[in-house]
Order: sequence, then structure tokens, then C-alpha cells
Amino acid sequence: MDPLGAPSQFVDIDSLPGWTDAYEVKQLDCHNNPVEKAPVDVRSPFPYRKDINEKIILWKGDVALLNCTAIVNTSNESLTDKNPVSESIFMHAGPDLKDELQKLKGCRTGEAKLTKGFNLAARFIIHTVGPKYKSRYRTAAESSLYSSYRNVLQLAKEQAMSSIGFCVINSVKRCYPLEDATHIALRTVRRFLEIHGETLEKVVFAVSELEEATYQKLLPLYFPRSLEEELQSLPYLPADIGNAEGEPVVPERQIRITEKPGVPDDTSDEEGLEADLSFIGSHAFARMEGDVDKQRRLILQGQLSEAALQKQHQRNYNRWLCQARAEDLSDIASLKALYQTGVDNCGRTVMVVVGRNIPVTLIDMEKALLYFIHVMDHIAVKEYVLVYFHTLTNDYNQLDSNFLKKLYDVVDAKYKRNLKALYFVHPTFRSKVSAWFFTTFTVSGLKDKIHYVESLQQLFRAIPPEQIDLPPFVLEYDARENGPYYSSYPPSPDL
Repeated sequence: MDPLGAPSQFVDIDSLPGWTDAYEVKQLDCHNNPVEKAPVDVRSPFPYRKDINEKIILWKGDVALLNCTAIVNTSNESLTDKNPVSESIFMHAGPDLKDELQKLKGCRTGEAKLTKGFNLAARFIIHTVGPKYKSRYRTAAESSLYSSYRNVLQLAKEQAMSSIGFCVINSVKRCYPLEDATHIALRTVRRFLEIHGETLEKVVFAVSELEEATYQKLLPLYFPRSLEEELQSLPYLPADIGNAEGEPVVPERQIRITEKPGVPDDTSDEEGLEADLSFIGSHAFARMEGDVDKQRRLILQGQLSEAALQKQHQRNYNRWLCQARAEDLSDIASLKALYQTGVDNCGRTVMVVVGRNIPVTLIDMEKALLYFIHVMDHIAVKEYVLVYFHTLTNDYNQLDSNFLKKLYDVVDAKYKRNLKALYFVHPTFRSKVSAWFFTTFTVSGLKDKIHYVESLQQLFRAIPPEQIDLPPFVLEYDARENGPYYSSYPPSPDL
């Protein structure tokens, strides 16, 4: 305890500046080069969220000194590690902590266990064990480090903790590359706050002087402090940003298509996904894991289980997603054929597809598919609706049914599950017939979600006009064919 009248050595987290306030939002990237603005219709999978940013604190100091509900101790499997973080925690907590730890009988890598804080300002200590890093076992290390952060957060949620102070779990002794580990730490915390943000008021990242620069560089990628910073950070996100909870996506080995299949392959496992992609055919369709229809026939014949097909499909989608994040898709983005707008009457995200802006015969449709995945992956995590403007399309804008089937087969299950309505605006008789055949004989589960909308007046019953950005030619066409819009219909969630 502090001598009577002496100032406390402990730090109240409420006195620390938040992430939004502590550092000036920079207009240049880490290399001091101007960053070109991304198209406004392309949003980061980690969009600007002021409410989340207000929970984040980056602090250079000793985690053992934080006055919060719980702090995190990184240790080894026997909980006896002698790293600087653990030694400071033991010193300030007092001898009772060692006695308490003996009762826990160790902790496995990736797990989290709870003790009292004893003489600390923090009420609790959450102990976790980070992985030992070896490059040839990188995937296992990534999954274990994610589990450490996730299990710490889950334990904090279960114990109704209001604040938590993280040390850097990947200790130097365990050889984990700092930047790689920081990506996992930040995105795991970000995804947890997106889902369970109401359970935590403050999350403090307590770092050393050596670690501070890395955290300052990477925090804007996952916690952008403005829309501009979000767009500037987008090009610097890694190819693998994990799933909806931040868990690393395991890149299985790709099927390699080469001109000389008999030539020996000496590519090492340590080169990772990038090396695998270099051996794949230039067409992304070469990365498909086989004929989906053939796989379904195997299911009917009892040779391939439904669970096996789902796992295979997920691996396949993850490869498409990694490729979409690595590819330069600016030419497709410039078409303004797919963009996010507001929300419908049920609060669901509205995505717009403008058929007339898709010059099918002039663009690489493979890149169009990659762009769709790039934009939609984080949108499809929650319920959404699609508005397709068929207005003034012609033969040069007609999406081929084979392409649509390929798109439907490639995308993750969340796309189909969370799509609640597809508004087909200004359909023609021919397009209705094509859509009926496609949804009846080619794909399943889509027919009941399609709503044919003859006028904008009908569309506005489901989506308020102020919540959707309409191309000018659509407004002009609708006014010419249906007359100007007057609000005469009551709101309706679906047509």
C-alpha cells in the first residue's frame, strides 16, 4: 500500500485519453506518402464507429498499474513465466497471487483463467497463454493467439466486467512477430465490441515503448477515427482479416494448375498463401474446388456428406475472398454498379445494383465477381436487401445465367441466409421470364425473395426515398413512364 499521504502509483483509466482524442488523425500513411481516396461506395470491413472508438485506449505503461476491473497476464502453461509483464503483476499483487495460481493447476495455450487482483488496483487478473511461434506452424499459432484474446474477452463478458487492460499477449520469449500478432489482437477486440459492445465500457491496450509505434500504425485499420481515415486505411488491411468474429481464416492448400504437372515443386509451406496463388491458373475459376453439381450427385450417392460439402465450400469461398482483397478492382469500382446506401423500413442495409452500369461485354466478369465478394462480405454478416435497377438495360448489360449461377454457388451461406428481399425495379416481360426460369430450375431458395417493382412509388413503400441513392436516369425514366412521385402509400416492410 502507498504511504499515508503519498500519491498512488496506480493509474485510473478514466484519466487516460481515449483513442479518438490521444492522437491527431493523420492525412498521410505511415510512409508519409499521399494516399489516394478509395471510391465512396467501397467501405472498409471495419467501418468508422464512434461508439466503439470511445471504448478504446492506447497507453504506454505497465498494465499492472491500471485501475480497471481486470488486467491480463501473459504467461506459460504452468503460469510461472518470468517475463516483464508477469513479474510486475506478481510484485504489485503480493504473495497471495502465487498461492492462488497453484490452485489453477496451469493453463493451456489459448485458454484464459481468472484470479483475484489482491493488492492490485484491478479487482481481477485474467491469465492466458500465448502460442510459441514457428513459421511452418503459423496457422496454428494464429488460431491460438486469437483464442487467447477471444477467451479473455469472453471471460470478461461472463463476469460482467466493465473494463479490461490488455498487455501484449505475444511475449518476446515466444517469438511471435509483433506486427502479425497486433493485427490479430486488434481485429479480435474490434469484432467482439461489434457484437458485445454493450458489455464493456473501456478496453486499454497497455504497451511498451517498443510496441507503441506498431499499435499506433495499425489501430487506424481496425478503429478508424473518421470516414476519411477509414478510406485511407483500407488498402493496408491484410488479405486475411478473419471471419465475423475475427478468427483467422485457414487457407487450405489450393489446387495447383501448371503447364508441366510433372515438374517437382519445391515451394516451402512457410511462404504461405501468396506462394500458393502464384501456381494457380490466371483465371480465378481455376481455383474452384470442382464441379458443384458433381459434388451434389456424390451426396445423393452417399459418397460425400453434406457437412463435407459445406466445409469444402467454405474453404473455396475463403480463397475467393483472399483473392478479392489482394486484387486491384478499381476499374470495376469506377462503374458505380454496386454500392451501399441507407436502410429499409426494417432497418436492414440496402445494397443497390445498377444493371445499366454493367458493360458485360467490355469488362472482366471474373473481376466483377471478385468485386462483389469484396464489397458484400462484411455486409452479408447481417440482414440486408438488394435493389436491382433493370432500368434501360440492353443486351450489353444482361448478366449471363451461367455467371449468376457461378456467383450463387461461390458465395458463402450468409449471403443467402441474410438476404431478405430482392427488389427487381422496372422489369421487362423478358427479364421476368428469365428470372422465373433461373429461380425455378437453376437455384433454390431465391424465388420467394424477389419482388417485381414497376415504379419507384412502389419501391418507396419498403425503402424511404431519403434512404436510397437513385441514379438520375432511373428518376427520369420513372417520371416519364409513371409520372412524378407522390407519397400516397403507407410504409411497408416488404412489397
